[in-house]
Amino acid sequence: MKRKLTINFDMDAALLKAADGYAEAAAGHYRTLVSESIPYTGWVSYVNRLKTADIAEINSVATEIRAKCSVFVVIGIGGSYLGAKAAIEYISASFGSYGSKGKIGTPQVLFAGFNLSGTYHNNLLNSIRDEDICICHISKSGGTTEPSIAFLTLRKLLIEKYGETEANARTYAVTDRDGGSLRSEAKEKGYRSLYIPGDIGGRYSVLTPVGLLPIAVAGIDIAEIVNGARAGTEPDTVAQSKRLACVRKSIQDIGKTVEVIGFFEPSAEAFIQWLLQLYGESEGKDGKGMLPVGAGLSRDLHSLGQFFQEGNQIFCETLLWVENPPADIILDEEGGFYAGRHMTEVNTAVKSGMIAAHRNVEIPITTLNIPDFSPFSFGLLVQFFELTCGITGLLMGVDPFTQPGVEAYKKEMKTYLSK
Repeated sequence: MKRKLTINFDMDAALLKAADGYAEAAAGHYRTLVSESIPYTGWVSYVNRLKTADIAEINSVATEIRAKCSVFVVIGIGGSYLGAKAAIEYISASFGSYGSKGKIGTPQVLFAGFNLSGTYHNNLLNSIRDEDICICHISKSGGTTEPSIAFLTLRKLLIEKYGETEANARTYAVTDRDGGSLRSEAKEKGYRSLYIPGDIGGRYSVLTPVGLLPIAVAGIDIAEIVNGARAGTEPDTVAQSKRLACVRKSIQDIGKTVEVIGFFEPSAEAFIQWLLQLYGESEGKDGKGMLPVGAGLSRDLHSLGQFFQEGNQIFCETLLWVENPPADIILDEEGGFYAGRHMTEVNTAVKSGMIAAHRNVEIPITTLNIPDFSPFSFGLLVQFFELTCGITGLLMGVDPFTQPGVEAYKKEMKTYLSK
């Protein structure tokens, strides 16, 4: 089976010609990224530096966790949880077995600390109170508000349930190697821990222990994810990343301010959430960038389709299409016009019809064809989009590896609480 990504560009020839003008600059930016001379670019070659022993260590911790719990709660926000959630849902293709059985040996993987809803966390605590529980706090510093509060509540439950010594044995951390409050606490209380590389920021960390540990606990082959990511560093895929970055920059140049990222398989929705953070936090600076928004298809054609077709044309579209879904349904003779057709055939017709209709109103459309829902394809996708995003940001003239604007609301929040 093909294990490569392919891209179709349905847009005006002038846009593609304009993109050609950025090719030399994109090549230069790629060389800069590979040199890792810019802070927080350790992710570029990270998967090629990973050793068999590194993967074995992650799997060893995951095996230990799986052997003692029926529920594993990952505590994190943003890049500290989105990548793992994206992988588990993508690879399980919505209703697969990964992380869903909820038994010792095959724990259910749940997430906390990505919101401040007392209702959510109260319901979570009540739903797992009678389970065998392990938790993992994922944070470089340990001081982020949302996961810190969730960690306190879950630690309290563990101590009430098991006593402090056993609670410590059921608490795991993925954090900075040397500094930060979480590293200090892990040392003091003996939490088993893995570290986040210091030269990799949160939204680029899914292929590190940040993402790989929860993914391994869910029973997914992380070595295959790494193999897919390594394929994303090969020349042909790098060339596609550079090309897409140039096209995205040329689309921005004509005044498009929104990028609608459409997905046709529900199990890709969490992956889209990860991609929205990657693009939004990396490129949205200095009044630049396109606002990334997700659209489930064909679902959202029945709610947003009118706007897409006849609304303010401020957007382009990027469509993610999985070529070999793992299952299908054939409609029986009572299906009328659809009798004997595969459901995927109808889904394909939706994609084709959408592209044709939207091209009639000159929406620039990019379609990324993905081989399947395998761990390999997931790793390939992550590396591909990280590189595409990094090059696009540099073409735009922004630093795609910082997020100074994120701190503004935190400052105002603390001011409010101090009153």
